[in-house]
Order: sequence, then C-alpha cells, then structure tokens
Amino acid sequence: MNAITPPSVSVPSVAAPQAAAHAEHPAREALRMFLRNPSAIAGMAMLLIVLLVAIAGPWIWPADPFEIRTMPLSPPFSEEAWLGSDQLGRDVLTGIIHGGRATLLVGAFAALLSVCIGVTLGAMAGYYGGRVDALLMRVTEFFQVLPALLFAMVVVTLFSPSLVTVTLAIGSVSWPATARLTRAEFMRIRQLEFVRAESAIGARHGRIIWKVILPNALPPLVVSATLAVGATILFEAGLSFLGLGDPNQMSWGLMIGSARQYLLSCWWAVAFPGAAIFVTVLAVSLIGDGLNDALNPKLRER
Repeated sequence: MNAITPPSVSVPSVAAPQAAAHAEHPAREALRMFLRNPSAIAGMAMLLIVLLVAIAGPWIWPADPFEIRTMPLSPPFSEEAWLGSDQLGRDVLTGIIHGGRATLLVGAFAALLSVCIGVTLGAMAGYYGGRVDALLMRVTEFFQVLPALLFAMVVVTLFSPSLVTVTLAIGSVSWPATARLTRAEFMRIRQLEFVRAESAIGARHGRIIWKVILPNALPPLVVSATLAVGATILFEAGLSFLGLGDPNQMSWGLMIGSARQYLLSCWWAVAFPGAAIFVTVLAVSLIGDGLNDALNPKLRER
C-alpha cells in the first residue's frame, strides 16, 4: 500500500511584507540624502542668514539707506559707517541690509514667473505634441535666441523702472530653458504605463497633465527652479547696474551701479554689495546641487 502524502501547504513568505514595511518613502529618502550633503547644508545656512538679514534687518537697523550720514568716501571701520560710505556719504552697511529685501523679492518672484510660464508651455508641448508642440517650440526658440538683457532693458524703459516692471521683464525672458526641460520630461513620462492607464479609463487631459505627469516630473523642475532664483538675482543686479532698477528702492545692484565710477577710490561701496550678491547666488547654487543629488536616483551615494 502506498503511503498517502499530505498535500503541501504553502507558507506565506513574510520577507516581502517586512521589506515593504522597512521601505523608505522617496521624499524622506531624498531629505535624508540632502541633509547628508555638507555643501547643501552650508548653502542652506548661508541663505537662511541672508534671508534673516533681509527680513529682520530693517527693524533691527531702521536707518534710511538713502540718508547722507557721514562724509563721502569714508573708509570702512569708521565710527559713522562700519563698512564705509559711498560717493554721496550714504552708509554702505545700511544699504546692504535694506537692499537685500528688494533684490531677493525681485529674484524670487521673477523666478516664480519664469517657472510658471516655462512649465505651462513645456507641459502643453510635451503632452499634446504635433502642431501644438511645433507652435510652442517655435515661440520658445524665438525667446531663446532673443537677447534677454536687451529685451528686458526695452521693457523696463518703456514702462518706467519699478520693482514690478523689473520682475515682469526678467520673468518674461527667463523661461525657455524651463520650458524645454518640462517638454522633455512630459514626452518621456507620457509613454509610461500608468499614464496610458489613466487615459484608458477616460481621465481628462487636465487631470493627466497636472495630477499624473507633473508630480512625476517635479524633481528636475525643482532643481531648475532653485537655480533660476540665482540667475534672476544676477539679472536684477545687472539691470540695476545699468541704471534700470527702481531708483526709489535700494538694492545691491543699485549700490554697485551708482558707485562704479568711484571703484578705485571707493572700492568698498562696490565690493561689499558684490560680496552679498556672490554669497546669495553661491548659497542658491549649493542648494540646487544638493537637490539634484538628492532627487536624482542615479546621483545618490548609496
């Protein structure tokens, strides 16, 4: 008589649930990788200091940056002006403290406008393709070959220099790179299975673009937006250096532009505002590099 063997009972594996339980959320992993980057932490610390000075400085140091406080061309570390005075006798330290707010506001809002325009046009071009893509890319190429500084100068000159016109001028010419990056990401992601599944169940184009594809295309766009802030700060400084900034608002570029003729005899009036711009742009660049390493799986150090 043959022995009856009991049927084999499959025991569910507990390895998969345990692995899923210990799996780290992508956002938390990206934050952990960002915090492990010394350069990114240094950039974040530098930017926080700049923001603190720009936000709280005018209350801590409530002097008027346009007020003539001492003799013109006073050297640094004098009693009346710690960082010296410019050719008109205005305090350089007061100008740096009060000028940071205008510079950072223009840089941040111009970068935001640039990203909004670039993401919108790039998303439309990358998702729909065909004639829409061809038309939007021709518009993008037109703005890409257009001299950005010259176009911004024309816009600011036509509508009178102010913080609003400078912000609009910078944002309206700085979006082509973001548009091309967004288009490339949308063309890549729209071919994936989960996007086709959303389209197969009848999801609307707006939902697929903004709620399905865009969240998966955010990592490179976040890095691009971060670096755009530094670029727009330099752009604003260039316009102010050329005398096209708001004359009623103190900014770092305005300080450099007004003192450029006295560079040899009044170097501190140019060097200290230039150092403030350098530190701010360097901090933003370091943060952008850290975000790139944290959000790009191919660049993460395991």
